Amino acid sequence: MSLSELNVNISPTKTERPKAILFLLITAILWSLGGLLIKSINANPLAIAGVRSAIAAAVMLLALGKPKINGSVAQMGAALTYTATVTLFVAATKYTTAANAILLQYTAPIYVAFLGAWLLKEKTKLSDWVTIFIVIVGMALFFLDRLSAKGVLGNALGMASGVSFAFLNIFMRMQKDGSPWESVFLGNILTAVIGLPFLFQSWPNASGWLSLSILGTVQLGLSYILFSRAIKHATALEAILILVLEPILNPVWVFLFLGEAPGPWAFVGGGIVLVAITLRSILAALPKKMSATKVE
Repeated sequence: MSLSELNVNISPTKTERPKAILFLLITAILWSLGGLLIKSINANPLAIAGVRSAIAAAVMLLALGKPKINGSVAQMGAALTYTATVTLFVAATKYTTAANAILLQYTAPIYVAFLGAWLLKEKTKLSDWVTIFIVIVGMALFFLDRLSAKGVLGNALGMASGVSFAFLNIFMRMQKDGSPWESVFLGNILTAVIGLPFLFQSWPNASGWLSLSILGTVQLGLSYILFSRAIKHATALEAILILVLEPILNPVWVFLFLGEAPGPWAFVGGGIVLVAITLRSILAALPKKMSATKVE
């Protein structure tokens, strides 16, 4: 799972910028391991999500200190949508290909375009609507492959994770002047409470516990700590270009180590989604003087 929409507009310094870029690169690589590690665990998806978040919450608490809980609508909304996002993504990864799961979640910006105008009073431009149309076409191609009922369910869960991820982005933006990491912490706690009881239905083996440990400490916990530090000293464009490695690398690791490959139509649809979202994000991140010459 990636948060490239959450950018803090702070000018990078010469001394901190190289470190920030390195942290973003590491973050993208760590996030991309999610598909491989989740696929490697023989357990209930809710149990996987619960254990991963429980470990991540402990890591964040140790690294970032006591959270400041204010109970605001934005903080609670972000926590709830974070829980939905990580849980739906784990389930989607178990029920469909890793490529389908991550790329369908990566459609979140099209929902932000709709919801942002309503909740954040952000104007939706012509380029947003063009991108939305292209992405919808790409999403439709995912369902042209010969999928089992389980695969169709996985694709539907992936689309749902994209919607919840869009809401997460919006609620996190509402906290741009605060300390939004507490929402992620609370979301991990809630996910753990929901998911841990399912652990007793399908207890992982030794290798499964190793994968769960890596998911919690490194893939989720450490990555968010690095991201929260890096994004303060990197430009929005740098973050977008680097973090787009996540949906590219995620299915690559699964194919190399587990031999799972998306269907031909899903491959084409995923390419369309990835290119459309990336180009629109780059356009949005360009300075106003540069983007003014482009079609809005």
